[in-house]
Amino acid sequence: TTLNFALSRTAAREWSEGDEVVVTRLDHDGNVSPWLELAHDLGLVVRFADIRDDTTLDLEDLAAQLTDRTRVVAFPWASNAVGTLVDVARVAELAHEAGAIAWVDAVHYGPHGPIDVAAAGADVLICSPYKFYGPHLGLAYGKSELLERWRPYKVRPASDEPLGHRFETGTLPHELLAGFVAAVEYVDSIGWEAIQAHERELGERFLDGLPDSCTLYGVNSMDRRVSTFAFNVEGHSPRTVAERLGERNIAVWQGNYYAVEVMKRLGLDEGAVRAGIVHYNTADEVDRLLGELQTF
Repeated sequence: TTLNFALSRTAAREWSEGDEVVVTRLDHDGNVSPWLELAHDLGLVVRFADIRDDTTLDLEDLAAQLTDRTRVVAFPWASNAVGTLVDVARVAELAHEAGAIAWVDAVHYGPHGPIDVAAAGADVLICSPYKFYGPHLGLAYGKSELLERWRPYKVRPASDEPLGHRFETGTLPHELLAGFVAAVEYVDSIGWEAIQAHERELGERFLDGLPDSCTLYGVNSMDRRVSTFAFNVEGHSPRTVAERLGERNIAVWQGNYYAVEVMKRLGLDEGAVRAGIVHYNTADEVDRLLGELQTF
C-alpha cells in the first residue's frame, strides 16, 4: 500500500486535471484509496468497474468505463475477500487498447500461483513477500520504459542507477531482503504445481462440505478462484462465528478485510467470515473447520 501511494503519485506527475483512473469493486482498498486521494488532490476522475453477482469482474462494464482520458486501469489478480481470480491478461489488453497503464495488485495472488508479468501484460505490479511467507515488505515491478520516464519523489543525492534505486528512499532493509530471498527459495523448493494441486484439492473439499446453514459469497468451484472463502452462517454475525472458531483454535477472519467495495456490492454491512487454505494446511484441518460449522 505504501508503494502504491508513492508510485501512483509519481505516475500522476504526467497527468492533467480531468484525467481518469479505472478501479474495480473487487479490489482491496490498497488499490483504491491511493487513486481516490490522488483524484482529490489533482482533480482526477475515478471510475469503478462493477462485479457480477458471482463476484467475477464484469469485463463489459470495465470496457464501458474506458475513455480517451483513462490513464490507469488498477485491478487485482485475485480478490483478498472472496478469492475470485481475474483474467489479468484480458484486463491488461483492454487497458492497453485504451492507451492506459495496466496496474496489477498481486498481493493476494502471491501465495497461490506463479507471477509472470510478461504473460500477464502488467505494466506495474505490486506484491508483498509477507503473503508468501516472507517478511513485511512491499515489492513493485514496473516496465523499464515507464520507470525511465517517471520522475520519482526522492532525496537529491540518492542514486538513479540501477533503475529501481531511484524509487527507494533511505537505506534498504537488508535483513528483510534476506528474508524475502529465503521466502522465494522456500516456495520454489515446494513448486507451484504441487502447491496449486494441494490447494485445489483442499478447496474442493471445503466447498463440497460447507453446511447448508452457510452462505458462500463468490465462485462455487475452484475453476476461477483461489482457496480463500468468504461466507456467513445463518443466524450468527461474522464476529460471533469468528470468535467461537477462534476459541477452538481455528484461525479465520471477519469483517471486510479492507475490501470495502466488495462488501458494499454484496450488501454485507457486517462483512463475512473468511477462511484461507494454503499449502501447509491439511485435509484434517479442513474437516475440523467444517465440523465446527455444523455445530452453529
